[in-house]
Amino acid sequence: MTEDLAARRRTAAAAATRHLTGGRPSPAEELRSLADHLDELTASGALEAGSAGWDSYGEHGTVTLLERRVAKLLGTEDAVLFPSGVMAQEVALRVHCDAAGTRRVAMPNLSHLLVHEEDGPRRLHGFEVEHLTTGAKVATAEDLAAIPGRLGAVLAELPLRDGSYLLPTWDELQGLSAACRERGVALHLDGARLWESQPWFNRPLAEIAGLADSVYVSFYKGLAGLAGAALAGTEDLCREARVWRRRQGGTLFTLMPYAASALRGLDEHLPQMAARHEYAVAWARALAERGLRTVPAEPHAVAFRVYAPSEPDAVSDRALEAVERDRIGLPMAWQPADVPGWAWCELTAAASTLEFDLDEAADLIAQVAGVSRPDPSSAGSAG
Repeated sequence: MTEDLAARRRTAAAAATRHLTGGRPSPAEELRSLADHLDELTASGALEAGSAGWDSYGEHGTVTLLERRVAKLLGTEDAVLFPSGVMAQEVALRVHCDAAGTRRVAMPNLSHLLVHEEDGPRRLHGFEVEHLTTGAKVATAEDLAAIPGRLGAVLAELPLRDGSYLLPTWDELQGLSAACRERGVALHLDGARLWESQPWFNRPLAEIAGLADSVYVSFYKGLAGLAGAALAGTEDLCREARVWRRRQGGTLFTLMPYAASALRGLDEHLPQMAARHEYAVAWARALAERGLRTVPAEPHAVAFRVYAPSEPDAVSDRALEAVERDRIGLPMAWQPADVPGWAWCELTAAASTLEFDLDEAADLIAQVAGVSRPDPSSAGSAG
């Protein structure tokens, strides 16, 4: 992609007044929103008056408030705020492996740690990775049983984002957890989108997290935070994680902006997840009625992939033109599918998506994909 095209897309997105799959306010608007939320937390007594929520190297203020709240939500003894999920995940595996005396870990070959982190797990911590699954497949007890020998940790990604946001059934997740405990290996949940996955399981977050020895959650995806993540688990695990956070340069002078935006996300966005999941399921069904394909056919989380019978460059061009014309934020970067002549992109039912009528949301995607909604009046007219 040329820099001119990238700049044109950024300009179009910034000018949009409505956003189908999420958008970002201006920096000034975002900071004003966080300031207002801090005032609300102080007025409610959640933050000490006069402190303004400041932490000091990850202690006190908004950081302590956030860590306690995450631990309560997930039913764990403690939680630790990290500036990035990359750091949180690698630290979780390192702590488990040090306790087990081996750097051998099992995870899907599509795990975010392997696909998007520049070989960081191996280069920084010397992990020896075994593939728990290959391709678009959720991990089960049977997959673990196929890996012989000693393991320091097992990682399950909820959902498997690069496998089209796939989630296991509750029975499958329980089975994997039981197999890990029987084998004496720690189970870590990559819950970057755990908040968005909870409606699929239809169980409290603490019950889901209770199947694992540690859980990572993100604050800037479904919760629309600035950045940041948390690692939750036992007090001992979190104590070690704080040491590793400092070793890796993650104990910043202040983590307050990340903590403040995460607290806002828990208050404003987390309660929407059930509604977003319902919308995603209905949206996928409406897209299928317009000749598009979604994977999964019925979304597991609040995000899924949509496939269009059109060349990706043509779809991307139509999307950019539509955003510039209508000032509605749409996916503008469609990718080539495995089937020649088809394109795909990810769709997420975000807070802003709920403001769109379902038919309008489906029609917008169908139009840029180059397909049109069937005319009901033409049904049965042939012959």
